[in-house]
Amino acid sequence: MRLTVELIQNSLSYINPLKDRELDLRGHKIPAIENLGVAKDQDAIDFTDNDIASLGNFPHFPRLKTLLLARNRVNHIQPTLAASVPNLTALVLTANNLSELADLDPLRNLAGLTHLVLLENPITRKENYRYWVIWRIPTIRFLDYQKVKDAERAAANELFGTAEQPSALASKIIGIKSRTFDISSAAPSERATADKAIRVKLTEKERKRVEKLIREAKSLQEITRLERELNEGRIPGGAFADDDTDMQM
Repeated sequence: MRLTVELIQNSLSYINPLKDRELDLRGHKIPAIENLGVAKDQDAIDFTDNDIASLGNFPHFPRLKTLLLARNRVNHIQPTLAASVPNLTALVLTANNLSELADLDPLRNLAGLTHLVLLENPITRKENYRYWVIWRIPTIRFLDYQKVKDAERAAANELFGTAEQPSALASKIIGIKSRTFDISSAAPSERATADKAIRVKLTEKERKRVEKLIREAKSLQEITRLERELNEGRIPGGAFADDDTDMQM
């Protein structure tokens, strides 16, 4: 279901227990963030249980402080996020698809971000995950519901150096980002292709295998070929559910 003006206007907006005005957009299978310009004067927006893959495409929302996006498909954070929601303090991304530590870099520009939840993302299985987030986003005070300790900050700085002089390990991590196709920032013709691709009926295992094929593609031509096959209603080779090839994410 698209995030239409009508859906936003008909959704519940209420004062939550923190005395913030919150917009409830849970559970609509929304694939992309759009049309939020009509959602004025919100302190919090709840996008839990949707199908959002890219975190971004917000209008200028200086009042917005809290975003809840648990159980979506977020694998990309738009670099312009901080310019749109400059006063965001809490972000919940439990059970999404963020897979590389450097994918979090756009969050560095959120000067007031103090609470971040990334539980059940592939990224949490990376070596030094917690130290990296603490170092790369120094405003964080609570990560995955645990308070950040001074000893953790010191250990993170020892591992990764400073922002001006990162260690060799930090420089290596910064250079590794996921390959993603950002529908919201694509040209209209590309968005049309992506919208059609979403309609291809894939099992959960096939969807993960297709994502892996795209992420590991060696060229733009290869990505284009995969998208064209999906657009034509064909499942790319190597993504079939009965394929015995090991395609672990």
